Amino acid sequence: MTTAAPQARVRPRRNWPPSQIVLTLVGAAVSVVFLAPLAWALFTSLKSETEAVEVPPHWLPKEWTGQAWSAVLESGNITDWLVNSLVVSVCVTAVVLVTGALAGYGFARTEFRGRGVLMGVVMTGLMVSPAVLGVPLFTTVQQMGMVDTYWGMILPQCAPAAMVYILYKFFQGVPRELEEAAFIDGAGRWRVFFTIILPLSRPSLAAVGIFTFISSWNNFLWPYMVTNNPDLMTMPNGIATVMNSYGIQWAQLMAGGLMAGLPLIVVFVFFQRQIVAGVAHTGLAGQ
Repeated sequence: MTTAAPQARVRPRRNWPPSQIVLTLVGAAVSVVFLAPLAWALFTSLKSETEAVEVPPHWLPKEWTGQAWSAVLESGNITDWLVNSLVVSVCVTAVVLVTGALAGYGFARTEFRGRGVLMGVVMTGLMVSPAVLGVPLFTTVQQMGMVDTYWGMILPQCAPAAMVYILYKFFQGVPRELEEAAFIDGAGRWRVFFTIILPLSRPSLAAVGIFTFISSWNNFLWPYMVTNNPDLMTMPNGIATVMNSYGIQWAQLMAGGLMAGLPLIVVFVFFQRQIVAGVAHTGLAGQ
């Protein structure tokens, strides 16, 4: 007596609705638009300088070479620039997280005279371009003797109004009942802040930290204004100096740009969930 072999279960084939097909095609097109410049920079950096300026241009190198990468590594002090960028960006991020969390919580939970005026000053900072403040900030830093120092590059970047506003909006959404229950149990304001508020605000703090780190890493204008010492230059300033001293070498320029942008790509790849979660928790996605 033979028994029939059990038939494998075949999952029903799901047909994509037209709306999902359209969204997928639009997403693919947008991805191509964003990835095309990176692909062009990578392929150009793997060409020789003669081939990089050929007309008409072509995507793939005829002869693959890493000469541009080795030239950038040999001609510029890449290690020092990388360390300087890390020091400045990490310090700016740490100070912004501390001051932004304290200021945002203070505006959201405490009542004091002049609170509305101070909040208006913070909101005014959202409407003022950092380039407008370049000259008075440089004059102040010069009078304090912080030109060509780490502090001169760090401190003026540590008061972003947007980050205070993001944390302020998040703290407003935290239920007051949690704090009131802690107050009844005898906890003080500082203990409530460190044991209840900060653990709940991890997504927003992560988003603020990542945004601040990326902004500080990409900042070209302020470090360019406040330092002339090659040993203190950050990655964007150092690579621009090398390109200017040797003329426009397009393959080297693309290789240097990829070197400067690689840490940010790594940060985004590993922390993209925190970025999305932080924006969703602050309520900024619908504003």
